Amino acid sequence: MTEIFDTIVLAFDFTMVRYAMIVGVLIAMCSSLLGVTLVLKRFSFIGDGLSHVAFGAMAIAAAMNLTNNILFVLPVTMVCAVLLLRTGQNSKIKGDAAIAMISVSALATGYLVMNVFATTTNLAGDVCTILFGSTTILTLTNIDVWVSVILSLSVVTVFTMFYHKIFAVTFDEDFATATGNKAKLYNLILAIVIAVVIVLAMRLVGALLITALVIFPAISAMRVFKSFRSVTIWSVIISVKCAAIGMLASIVLETPVGATIVAVNIIVFGLFSFIGLLRRMI
Repeated sequence: MTEIFDTIVLAFDFTMVRYAMIVGVLIAMCSSLLGVTLVLKRFSFIGDGLSHVAFGAMAIAAAMNLTNNILFVLPVTMVCAVLLLRTGQNSKIKGDAAIAMISVSALATGYLVMNVFATTTNLAGDVCTILFGSTTILTLTNIDVWVSVILSLSVVTVFTMFYHKIFAVTFDEDFATATGNKAKLYNLILAIVIAVVIVLAMRLVGALLITALVIFPAISAMRVFKSFRSVTIWSVIISVKCAAIGMLASIVLETPVGATIVAVNIIVFGLFSFIGLLRRMI
């Protein structure tokens, strides 16, 4: 036990580990805020679709040798989030079909671009890094950290300001529209905020594991709590703790950061499911 504690203390002597912990906790908090809404609206896989879009945009940014790819990836992902929302509302192309269509197209385009315009000889390593996060969270610069902090605080601010509107749109969009709420506007805001979270989360868990970071805290909280406010608060608590524990565990066990965080989320989901079962039995 002492050796584990010493390893963690030693790791925090490195600036990159402190940066990674700050950004990781902020990303986990933002992801959990949106996860509750996405689960209740049955739009959970939008994170998966947008993560593939972000993968394609990141591949194009790498081919263009952009020094800061977030300036390219973020706008592209935002535009696709809006298009995904509009396409999903089309009676001819339902939401799940729109997500599948856009995600597969972006994933194929990104991999094709990385093959044709390869900037390094380690193509498999580059793809693995983007898809699974790898060690990119430990290579953050000062600019990356400040951008992540600003975007994360923006997400929290938007969610707090429009909390009641988001609540109304989440549970009954038709009723919200009938009572004078601009449901389409708030759905648009949600789509843009989701895009921001997806781009941020790619550094932490990679493109393929983002959905787990968004969904698991929400469904874990729903096993025990019932009100929207309680589920949202506990989703944030669960997500932040799982991210912190997962990152510390990855340092001690020398395992991939993203996969370790998701594994911790899975364990916590099992624990909360058991607690929920006990409550129902009692």
